[in-house]
Formats: sequence, structure tokens, C-alpha cells
Amino acid sequence: MEPFTCFMDVDSSQSYINDLYSDDDSSNVQDSLIYLKNVVIGSDKQKTIVITQGIVPRLMFLLSQDNTPLPIRYDAAIVLGSLSKGSDENVRSLIEDGLIQVLLKIITNPATDKHLIEICLCVVRSIYEHPFAPKEIINTTSTLSYLIAGLASPENTIQCQACVANILVPICHNSIDQKMLCKAGAIPLLARLITTRYTILQIPALKCLAAMCFTNKYVSDIVCVANHEERSIPDILSTLTSRARIPEIQIAAARCLTYIHRSGSLSSTDSRIVYKTLPCLARLCTEEFEENIRATAAETLAYLAEIDSELQRLAAISNHLINSLSNLLQCSNPAPRQGAFRCFASLGANDEEIRKRIIEKDGIMEEVLAGLGDPCADVRLAAVRCLHSLSRSVQQLRTTFQDHLVWRPLMALSSGSPSKELLTVVTSTICNLLLEFSPAKEPMVELGAIELLCQLTQNSELALRLNGVWALMNMTFQTEEHIKTKIIGTLGTDRIFQLLNDSDTNVIMKTLGLLRNLMSKSTDIDNIMSGHSDQLMHMIITVLESPHTPEIKEQALCIIGNIAAGAGITDYVMENERILRKLFDFINHKDVKLQEGAMFAIKNLIEKSDLNTQQRLSRLQELGIIEELEKYLNSTSRESSRTSEDIRAMIRRLKSYSS
Repeated sequence: MEPFTCFMDVDSSQSYINDLYSDDDSSNVQDSLIYLKNVVIGSDKQKTIVITQGIVPRLMFLLSQDNTPLPIRYDAAIVLGSLSKGSDENVRSLIEDGLIQVLLKIITNPATDKHLIEICLCVVRSIYEHPFAPKEIINTTSTLSYLIAGLASPENTIQCQACVANILVPICHNSIDQKMLCKAGAIPLLARLITTRYTILQIPALKCLAAMCFTNKYVSDIVCVANHEERSIPDILSTLTSRARIPEIQIAAARCLTYIHRSGSLSSTDSRIVYKTLPCLARLCTEEFEENIRATAAETLAYLAEIDSELQRLAAISNHLINSLSNLLQCSNPAPRQGAFRCFASLGANDEEIRKRIIEKDGIMEEVLAGLGDPCADVRLAAVRCLHSLSRSVQQLRTTFQDHLVWRPLMALSSGSPSKELLTVVTSTICNLLLEFSPAKEPMVELGAIELLCQLTQNSELALRLNGVWALMNMTFQTEEHIKTKIIGTLGTDRIFQLLNDSDTNVIMKTLGLLRNLMSKSTDIDNIMSGHSDQLMHMIITVLESPHTPEIKEQALCIIGNIAAGAGITDYVMENERILRKLFDFINHKDVKLQEGAMFAIKNLIEKSDLNTQQRLSRLQELGIIEELEKYLNSTSRESSRTSEDIRAMIRRLKSYSS
């Protein structure tokens, strides 16, 4: 008697190998293949043994030979298909043996038996379910065109068409892949497949269409104007979001419309977005659906409304969404929690009332703080994004955030080796927590915030470098002298100078903002300038003489104005001939920002009263300041402005000292 299949073991039954390699008796080969089929099905262990024993090349040989009897080719393909459903290591081994190339040669041969093509397509589909499968092998114009126009045609079986649709999804990773699929004729194919009555065709076709449209306006524009049976694809997709469809179809169609909108091809006011896509996603977040559907719906809705305040407002009042998302946070699986946090972050991005509603929901802040310590990295990132969105609320910074001491877990996340993405969001949130009205400033300084932020300003990643200097700028606004002194000492003037020479305009602007805040009070100015005047004045004149934008130079002029008004020991501005010349150059500059910045500094120099007043005003007159001010005053654009009275007052003060 033959043993039962469930008790078979490749490792202990070696006779089949000899039969498999038999060239004289095809029946022995067939029996051996049948034995293999029964043994490896459902057992990763047996799959691994077969691959380890080096049998795969023989199976590929039997499959690829045109003169091999079809039943043997069928069974060889089935065994390989079973092996392709094994572990990642098994699939990698199949790829290294060249199985994909063998399969593609067979399925792209018009003379190949149709049933064999179908089996081989199933094997290719199984391999490409793994993210490491090499898409470049299949991503060629000729192969894609044959798959789309030939094997996925209506004349072929539903199974063949479904396999092709499933194969197209994972090979679409970037704009090049998206355009290649588009040019190969994928859009008409997908439009036809999503209108069939077969869900095994509709779902992969919708997933592929979504992948093609993701962040790609070129493809999305084509999709928007494409028609199938006199209906546009967006209209077809809109119909598929109906309650009458199964949830898997609804969510897949809604994702397509979301990606088309975010690509810029459908406006946020389009009825298919406002009345179909958004309500569908909000509905799919409710507890009546399975967790995976709810998680995907929450993620997709977050992306849909991420940058549009009106969609955020509509979503927040749709189908008790905030309650649905709150319930999602109770799930034990990470995906629903991640989706809920991401959606909360999106909803609260711009509207204070929505943020208030989210925070006032029972237990939300506790869930957010728990999310910051979640073992899943994606959940932690989503929770920080949610906290970052909520931290835009001035009221909540002073109340709820203070009550929950949110800076402690945030600072903990910034230590160790967080991912760059996580650290970017964490430091963005820290920027908000360090605003002058936030009570978190002093506790965060005690937890090492200054050291962290100064270190970030040296990071090679622009976003982290910007967040570091931005947070320092916020920290120094109307803060105590000891914090300013510590920042200067930790950061150092050399690093400040490097930041002022950064390649990014925003970094330069925030660095100038930091300097402006550092020197906002007379005592601060004297303390800082007494030890760093040469370096700081050199930095400022370098900015003024560089080809920077007027916005940047205006900030530098404001710093000069602060120094001019606040320095009590030395007339630093008057001692710097280059800076004085720049101020004079900018008084009547064509750019209003430079004019106003220069006038702010000049006004402070003139109106300041101290022991050096006579000497300072005399020097300004020698340089021709009265003439420049009169020229400014006589400008037709200034004649009726309120500024003119200030100018006249400055001229009178100058003349009074000269007399």
C-alpha cells in the first residue's frame, strides 16, 4: 500500500529523485512529480528540503522543454508554484535559479499551451507577492504589452486576467513604472476589469490603478479623461464606492479617487470627492467593518484630507468619525491604531475647534501617550504625528499638554537611535512646545533640550537641521537670560556662522530669527556682544553683502536695529563702517523690506539717548544722513504715509544736536 500523503517525507524518500531524472520512462517522471506535489503542499519544511536538494533546476528543465509531454510540464509548473508559496528564503532561491526568466519565456510564447500559461502566470503572481522580487525583469515594454494586450484580453480565462492584474500591482513603485504601465496600455485594461462582475478582477485592477495614480499627475490626468463604454473612470470609481458593493471594492475605489485628487487631477470640491469618496471612507471606519478595512479607510481618509482644511472640516462631522477613530485605538493590532492616529493628525492640522473636539474625547490623550511608547515603530510615528498636529493649539499647550507632561515621552523618543522620519516629527512637535507661551520650556531645558537641538543643527538632513535651529529660535523668544547664555555657549558662534551660510533659505532665516531673539533686551545684548561682538558683526555684514533675498537681509537689519537700540556699553553699529554704509544704501532702495529694515536701525541710532548721543549724531550727519532722510521723505510713495512724521522727527532731532 502507498503511504498516506500526510505522512510523506521528501528527506526520507530518495527514490523519487532517480525517477525524476529518468530520461527513458516518462511515467516514472510523472509519478515522481505527483509524489512531490503531494509532499510539498502546505509544508514549508518539505519545500525547503526540495530546494536544498537541488531539484529546482530539473523542474525548470522539464517545464521549459517544448518536447516534454504536457502533463509533465503541468505538474512541474504546479510543484514550482507550490515552492513559490514558501518562505522568503525559498522564494529568493527560486529567483536566483532564474525561475522568473523561464516562466516569462513560456508565457510570452504564443505557441505555448493555454493551460500551461495559466499555471505559469499563477507562479509569477506568487513570486511577485514578495517585495524583493525583481520588477526590472518583468518591467519591460515588450513583456508588459504582451501581458496586457495578450494574456489579459477578454478572450483569455478569468484566472489569466486576474493573474496579470495581480502581477501589475507590485511592479508599480515609482513614476517611471507608472508611466511605463500607462504607455503599455494598462489604463484601458484596468477600466474594463473594474467594470466586470468578478471581484477577483476588480480588486487587483483597482489596486493597480491606485498605484499608478499615486503622486503622479501625468497618469492621473490621463485616467480622468479616459472612458470605458462612454463612462469616465472617475465616474465608474464613484459608483464603486456605493454601499451596495462589498467593502473591499469600496475601499479600493475610494483609494483610487483619493490618489487622483491628491495628484492634483480632481479638485477638493469635486462632487466625487466631497459626496462619494469622503463619506465612503468615513463610513468604512465604523465598527461594522473588519479591522483591516477600518484601518485602511482611516489611513486613506488621513491622506485625502491632509492638506485641505475644508475636507478636514467635512470629515470631522461625517458619520461620527471621531468616535469611530477613538474606537479604532482600542484595537490590539497595530494597523488600526496607526490609521486612527494618522487620521486624527490630519483632521486637526488646521482647525482649532476640531483639535478641541479630538482632545476632549475621553481617553484620547492617554492613548496618544501610550502610542508614543508602542512597540510598533509605525504606530509610534503616527502617534507623534497626531501629537504634532494637536500641539498647534495654543490653548492645549497651556492646559492639556501641561497636565499630561507630554514633553517627557517626546524627549525620550529623541534619545537613542530614532529613525530620521520619527526624529523629524518629534523635533517639529518640540518646536511648538517651546513657544514662549508654553509652560514646557523650562522642564524641557532641564531634560537636555538645548543640547539636543544644538546637536541637530549639525545634522546632514535638512529637515532636522531646520527643526533644530527653529526650536532654538522659539526657545529664545522672550526667555530668561540664563537660557540665552547657555544656548550661545552650547551652539557657539562658529556654528551660527555655518548656519548663516547654509544652502537652505529657511535655515538662514531661522538662524537670523534666533540671533534677533538672543539680542532683544539691553542686558542680553551687552552680555552677548561683550564676548562675541567681532564674530556677530562679521556674520551680519556677510549676510548684508551676500546675494540673499530681501527677506533675509531684512532680518539682519532688524538685528542691527536691536543692537543699535540696546547696546549700553559700546556703539557697535557706529564703529562698523561697512554696516553704516549698507544702512545708507538701503534707505532709498527699491525694495520696501530693505528700506524698512534700514529705517528701523537708523531710527534707533538717532533716537537713542546716552553718553555717546552727540558723537553718534554728528557722525551720522557727516555721512549725509539728513540728505538721505529728506530724499526718502520726498518720495511720492512716502508723502502721505504715517512714516513721514517719524522721518521729520528724526531730522529735527539731528538738526537740534547740530545747533
